[in-house]
Amino acid sequence: MNEENRLLTIGQFAALHGINKKTLMWYDQIGLFEPAVINPVNGYRCYNYHQSPILETILLLRELGVSVSEIQDFMKNRSAQSLKCLLDEKIDQLDRQIAHLQAVRKTVCNHRQDMTTLLTMDLSEISVVEKEERCLVTVEIDKNVSFEKEVELITAETARYQLGRLHDASYGSMIPVSSLEKGNFDDYTKLFIEIPRLSQERGLHIQPAGIYIRAFHKGDWNGLPSRYQAVLDYARRQGFTLSGYSYEKGINETVAGRIEDYIVQIEIPILA
Repeated sequence: MNEENRLLTIGQFAALHGINKKTLMWYDQIGLFEPAVINPVNGYRCYNYHQSPILETILLLRELGVSVSEIQDFMKNRSAQSLKCLLDEKIDQLDRQIAHLQAVRKTVCNHRQDMTTLLTMDLSEISVVEKEERCLVTVEIDKNVSFEKEVELITAETARYQLGRLHDASYGSMIPVSSLEKGNFDDYTKLFIEIPRLSQERGLHIQPAGIYIRAFHKGDWNGLPSRYQAVLDYARRQGFTLSGYSYEKGINETVAGRIEDYIVQIEIPILA
């Protein structure tokens, strides 16, 4: 007997493909995948190797999330074109899932970095760090915009970019360096939202790559002006020229129970 036509028991055929034999029994019951032969004496189902490619196609489609009814339709009208259409659709879905998982991973890494910073930081230190370019969504604000309104604006923007939750993005506020140099330490003009999967697109704010001054402030916002003054004094002593915006964000919102424990990270670009 040709090896390809040699009959296998349902248990042997299931083991060959790494599935439970009950799966083969169910596929037979719903007419999706029938055995090659049913023993007329004992009713046992038998399969042959020639059926393996068909079963593997079914298992692949199931792994890709194709419904049983869709697979049944495909099996009734099997063709290269119908399989290509199914696979094209699933590849698109996989690409979206991969992009989402990559964005989630980047967000989780950012949160982990914040926690690492919390565990190793010196709140009194003003340091110089190198940063990569970031693409930010920004929202215009002024002094009359309440905190509640800011939350609404951020929520609206994250919804616009189809984020499921606020924690899928990092966000903060921006003050022009020109305002800081005039002593206007509360002149917030923008909120920023970093959405991990965004690349350069028209209308986005590009936070430039380069060298930044980094400092931290712990406590409520009333103490921020004095911290900014310390940053400006440090920049002058070092001969640095600051440019663009100061980017502020809270780094311990998830673990701070009181406003007195809240820590703001300040980063300002140094003009090369």
